[in-house]
Order: sequence, then C-alpha cells, then structure tokens
Amino acid sequence: MKHVKKVSKRARVVSGGALAATLVLGGVGAWSASASSAAPAAPAAVKADANSDALMQSTHLTVAAATDAAEAVLDAAKKENQRVSVAVVDRNGNTIVELRGDGAGPQSYESAVKKAYTAVSWNAPTSELVQRLEKAPTLKDIPGTLFLAGGAPVSAKGAPVAGIGVAGAPSGDLDEKFARAGVAELAKAGG
Repeated sequence: MKHVKKVSKRARVVSGGALAATLVLGGVGAWSASASSAAPAAPAAVKADANSDALMQSTHLTVAAATDAAEAVLDAAKKENQRVSVAVVDRNGNTIVELRGDGAGPQSYESAVKKAYTAVSWNAPTSELVQRLEKAPTLKDIPGTLFLAGGAPVSAKGAPVAGIGVAGAPSGDLDEKFARAGVAELAKAGG
C-alpha cells in the first residue's frame, strides 16, 4: 500500500489558486491568439449612388390620404343610401386601406380590393377595361383582377399611384361613381 502524504490546508489553497490562475491565463492566451489570427474585417458596404441610372423614384399615397379618399367614397355612397366596401391600393397593388361600410355585403370586401388592383394595373377605370374583354377575353384570367365597373385609377405626375375599388351598390356604374368621389377627394387635397 502506498503512503499518502498529508498536505496542509494552506498548501491546498495555494495549489488550487495556482491551478485556477494557470487555467484562466491559459484560456485568455488561447482566446487572444485566436482573435489575432481571425480573418481581416470585411470591407464596408458599397453605397449606391443616388443619381445612378439603376435607381428610380416613385410617388406613393400616404395612409392619411388613402383613408380620406376611402371615407369620401363611403360618404358619397351613404348620401345615396348605398352600402358599399372600398379599397385603396398602391401602385404595386398592395392594399393601403380597406373599409367595409355599414351593412355592406360579405362579397363586397374582396371585390373592392380586386377592382382597385385592376384599375391601377391598367391605369384605367374598370368600366373601360370590361369593354377590352370583348377583344381579349383571357384578361379576366389574370389572378387578383376583377373586370367589373367600380374601380378607378389615381395618377400623379403622369403616372399611376393608386387604385380605388368600390363594390356593393346595385350596379357597377354606381360603384364607379363612388370610386370617382374618392379620386376627387385626393385631387382636392392635392391642391
């Protein structure tokens, strides 16, 4: 049997402290060695030139303006005792505002969005686009479109910026009349 020498408490504390110091310092040394051998930092991102031919600017309605237009539509419909839904979409067809008027039918909500999208996509009132279906009947197969009267485009600086779609009145002519009330509100607000 081996003889184990008793080590004093003080010797154990000193030995343990030395071991801990060695581990900590060794770890720091390894960390600093790996940090210094790391790959050089990536170059700063390249900035795009704002005057570049690769960039373009576009005009967009504010949420406040789109809301004002939608409310003007609902007010015009209410004056004629009609219950409609209205949607305002941006140039890319993304919905900015959707309002379902009190008592509007459940189908009117989706129809209003599709009419607005159709109007801005072709920059024409949807009542005119319905006539184009006679020569090109497959236009109606384009996803997200609805070729019924009730959509009106909104233009600014010679380019389409939005579409207003209305659905729920007994005729597309009334829907489009109310959509034009929204376009008129935007024209009035624009000065």
